[in-house]
Amino acid sequence: MTLRVALVGGPMYDDLYRRFTESPDHDVEVVVHADHPTLNREVAERLDAGERLDLISTHGKYAPSQSRWLRPLDDLIGAEVLEPLAPRAVDLCRFRGELLCVPRNIDVRVLWWRTDVLDAAPVTWGDVVDAPGAFGFTGRESGLFGLFYELMVASGATPFDADGRPTLTGDAAVAAVERLCTLASQGPDDLPHWHYDEVDDALLDGRVAMAAAWPGGYERIRTSDRYETLRPAAYPGGKSYSGCHGWAIPRTCGDVDGAVALLTDLAGMDAQSIDAAAGTIPAHRDALDAYVPVDDVDAQRLAVTRSTIEVAMLTYPPLECFPEIEDAAWGAIHDALVGTNDVATAVERMQSAAVAAVEAAS
Repeated sequence: MTLRVALVGGPMYDDLYRRFTESPDHDVEVVVHADHPTLNREVAERLDAGERLDLISTHGKYAPSQSRWLRPLDDLIGAEVLEPLAPRAVDLCRFRGELLCVPRNIDVRVLWWRTDVLDAAPVTWGDVVDAPGAFGFTGRESGLFGLFYELMVASGATPFDADGRPTLTGDAAVAAVERLCTLASQGPDDLPHWHYDEVDDALLDGRVAMAAAWPGGYERIRTSDRYETLRPAAYPGGKSYSGCHGWAIPRTCGDVDGAVALLTDLAGMDAQSIDAAAGTIPAHRDALDAYVPVDDVDAQRLAVTRSTIEVAMLTYPPLECFPEIEDAAWGAIHDALVGTNDVATAVERMQSAAVAAVEAAS
């Protein structure tokens, strides 16, 4: 049976897919191939309608919201598949004790800064504001909410309490949105409309002096004309909004054995080595250890990323309604960036929408 798969798209992800789209070992039809927000919407519509999907790309923070459509994997995926994977990555793929997806990679942001503009990498968010040149960031969707989250935590606040209730309010939230507005005002006029690729474009085109980048963005940086003047550094403020991409098997799967075989292959050493070569941080520990940096800057990038994973990962509460909270929050912040909302209104909208989403899900 041909396996119907839905995949996250982008330069950092796509090299791996040749493993099955060009291989006789797997008979695969790609029915969705899109950026993650679009992928999530497409998958939700198809699974809600009962459409057969056999394997999907997902993410540890989104899998809980998809849990009603996903098969728990504990009885399907053998211990020999999970044992080589980073335990924390596996834990981030669990929800209410059940393994909903198998981790593909670990995503943490690090800072890339221009040595021809800055004398040193900024350490704090205050340093970022005061530095010459602009800081590039995503002005919409998950990346914007992630930056707000990082700014709140860097100030000592907690966006969610121990029970997962939202605390996206108060002085820390106001200060975080105000800082985002300041950073946006220092950048190009179109910054509030940037998505991930546009941030990379701005850094590599010289429009900003520094920007965050996910591990998978490294290949574009390495092959750019600006590579000689770019260096990686620890993320400002000491915390990086992080998570794990993964593979899940929907309940509408028509060939569970085939889906398990494909997932097992994708989680294995050979496939994960392809992801490592593309610059991502594979969940497979041996694949990461086997990766040989191409130069001293790459070795520095890898060391900074490993350290960030070890001490600076900022993760999300396991909430079924988390995507709704993220969507409402980034929309409110974006409106403040473009001036159609004031900061106080943005914070009030965020908190009210987050509380309503949690109450509706309980």
